[in-house]
Amino acid sequence: MGLKYIIPSQVRELSFHYYSMALSLSNVSAKDWIHKQKENLQPWHEFVNTSKVSKPKSAAGLTKRVTKNLERFQSNYLLVSVGLVIYCIITSPLLLIACAFLIGGCYFIRARQAAGKVILLGRGRELTIAQQYLGVCLISFPMFFLAGAGGAVFWVIGASVFLVILHASLMAVETTDDTDLTMETV
Repeated sequence: MGLKYIIPSQVRELSFHYYSMALSLSNVSAKDWIHKQKENLQPWHEFVNTSKVSKPKSAAGLTKRVTKNLERFQSNYLLVSVGLVIYCIITSPLLLIACAFLIGGCYFIRARQAAGKVILLGRGRELTIAQQYLGVCLISFPMFFLAGAGGAVFWVIGASVFLVILHASLMAVETTDDTDLTMETV
């Protein structure tokens, strides 16, 4: 049994499948994805409806409930995670400064792009756009390290997963079909 290698021209042909949804890397743009997420956004009064909070009856019911709620509230969960990221950045002043430096540096490079190339310390060496972006990233990396960005990333991931799983497991789902199997003792 040999290994199958993927050449770069085949990368855009790869498709990732999650349940019945297929996502092709070659034909999805960020605007289309954002538009789809906006369409799938459930009303917030349904998302926080406390009258639907209940304990699942069994492990199978828990699995079904989590799966259905993840499909239904996917966009809401995404916004909750984005909210946690914003909260984490705002509450950490050094992290806020590091993000402002990175965004400001990239904005400055983009604004200067039309004016021409940047000359390094008057020595006559011109820096390409890629080298300028690399310089901003290399300068901002120690700032993110000192700000504790690694801890912030793992806090956001942990808090997001915890809140999503907690909500998805406690929020009751409406059953419209009677295809569920029930076990009866004989």
